[in-house]
Amino acid sequence: MGNSSGCPVVLNTNVWASGDGKKEHQFNLWFDPSADYHTYTIIWNDKNVIFKVDDLFIRSFKRYADLPYPGGKPMEVHATLWDGSWWATQKGKVPVDWSRAPFVVSYRGYAADACVPNGEGRPLSCPAGTDRWMNRQLSGAEWGTVKWAKENYMSYNYCEDGWRFPQGFPPECARN
Repeated sequence: MGNSSGCPVVLNTNVWASGDGKKEHQFNLWFDPSADYHTYTIIWNDKNVIFKVDDLFIRSFKRYADLPYPGGKPMEVHATLWDGSWWATQKGKVPVDWSRAPFVVSYRGYAADACVPNGEGRPLSCPAGTDRWMNRQLSGAEWGTVKWAKENYMSYNYCEDGWRFPQGFPPECARN
């Protein structure tokens, strides 16, 4: 998300389940993402949604049988460009400088590895190598990097936003 010179760039992560998002975690990146390419990975399976930056695990959203989880429907990838000045840049304190347009983003090495539904009641069609992510969960050491990212670089956690959730936090907050 937007920043001003000398301020960290913020990575926003969100999980949508049953048509509802509001599960954001934001992280101040510990590097300048414009200086070189970096790898951003999302591993989504029936057990959890895991977010990685380069080789570091930064977030895991676990599945619980009694809580909404993004399962049972195909995954969709969306990319959008929009003026989120108020939301993304310190509540509008740093507006977009449109005189510096065009703004250019480039990707390299994009890859999607997925199991595809074959129709109602039929098994998924999964490519070779699927097992490396289909049952993936974090190890103890990987949970350590999630804790490191949270303690050192998390700038927003929906589970701590009492203004947004005055009636109480979502139930997964006590568990994730």
